[in-house]
Amino acid sequence: MESQDAPDALEAQRGFICASFNQDTTSLSVGTKTGYRLFSVTAVDKLDCIHEGVECPDVYIVERLFSSSLVVVVSLSMPRRMNVYHFKKGTEICNYSYSNNILSVRLNRQRLVVCLEESVYIHNIKDMKLLKTLLNTPTNPSGLCALSVNHSNSYLAYPGSASIGEITVYDANNLSTLTLIQAHDSPLAALTFNASGSKLASASEKGTVIRVFSVPEGQKLFEFRRGMKRYVSISSLSFSADAQFLCASSNTETVHIFKLEQHSPSQEEESPTWSAYVGKMFTAASTYLPSQVSDMMHQDRAFATVRLNMFGLKNICALATIQKLPRLLVASSDGLLYIYNVDPQDGGECVLVQKHKLFDSSEEQVEQIEEEKPEDVPPQPSSQSYAATVALPSTPPSSTTLMGYSEDGGAQKGEVIPEHEFAEGPVCLDDENEFPPVGNQTN
Repeated sequence: MESQDAPDALEAQRGFICASFNQDTTSLSVGTKTGYRLFSVTAVDKLDCIHEGVECPDVYIVERLFSSSLVVVVSLSMPRRMNVYHFKKGTEICNYSYSNNILSVRLNRQRLVVCLEESVYIHNIKDMKLLKTLLNTPTNPSGLCALSVNHSNSYLAYPGSASIGEITVYDANNLSTLTLIQAHDSPLAALTFNASGSKLASASEKGTVIRVFSVPEGQKLFEFRRGMKRYVSISSLSFSADAQFLCASSNTETVHIFKLEQHSPSQEEESPTWSAYVGKMFTAASTYLPSQVSDMMHQDRAFATVRLNMFGLKNICALATIQKLPRLLVASSDGLLYIYNVDPQDGGECVLVQKHKLFDSSEEQVEQIEEEKPEDVPPQPSSQSYAATVALPSTPPSSTTLMGYSEDGGAQKGEVIPEHEFAEGPVCLDDENEFPPVGNQTN
């Protein structure tokens, strides 16, 4: 059952539209009806709002580059235009317009990728020049794609088919296709790389099975079963930084955490328990059973789970190490960020340790767990959901032809920075660990 309570006026006014974690899960970006907000998620007990942008309303895509000052924003009022801001200076670095609505944006220190329904644009993030346009890609209405955060390979994954779960893995550095992976029988619903880009996880629209593949080989490494009773809509997949764990959230009340470990045959032989004996019997029997039944026997179940106090609300999840302990973060369309402790040894049910309001204007943003009541979660209309950096289907932007668009598949660059000024010098993004990605803007 979904808990019910009246949402406060501020929350109703600002209106949660989308959310995304940055590449190393140190920051949370939230798009709202009034703009966007950036939060630091490096502590459990407090949630610091780094920046609140009001340059444009109805933000349905907001992506931050690591802990730099570069943020990419797309608004429902101009869904074909991507704005790149230096948020600490309050300046626009550049903007690009495209042939159709922007459905998602992905970025690392080397590449910026813009996904439309039937095309993908790859930019060099250092000067924002368009390097490659992948035209006539299979219809991708949700803008599903994943970009490796490891800029040394910059692998890009997107659907290779609109009817089955085929994945195209593309090398965005060398601008060439690496491999095609036949991942699922049904169309894809979620994709994510691990931090190094050596593993790719996927889920289909059925949402029952999650598979992990090696990259660039495309070999299946792991297969996890999320459930059998019902089909669900997987809203996010995320690896831990060490790629030992994978979490999956959906439109149900349960978040699953899977452990990526190879089962050693020698260990089973050394522990002649009843369960090990039964396991061997099932393995032997599976050779005589139909392939679907045999596959189910070899699928691992969740290592740990979280029971959310909500149902039907979309959310995103991420695994992070905060204050030296493993945590699960869940940002939900109810306007809350939930933080759970994860037991890396024994798994089991994760413990909720903190809950933060994303729209509370008071200094005290933390709601202590001991004060929690089941009815504390405010309801949200089904249309107000985490968009996974995809436009909300309830408010489809206009699909009229964009004036000035180059029909050869290129993108129209805005007038903010003349072409020759891109290379005049790097802009400081207030993070000495970041490679400055964009040239300086002259006034």
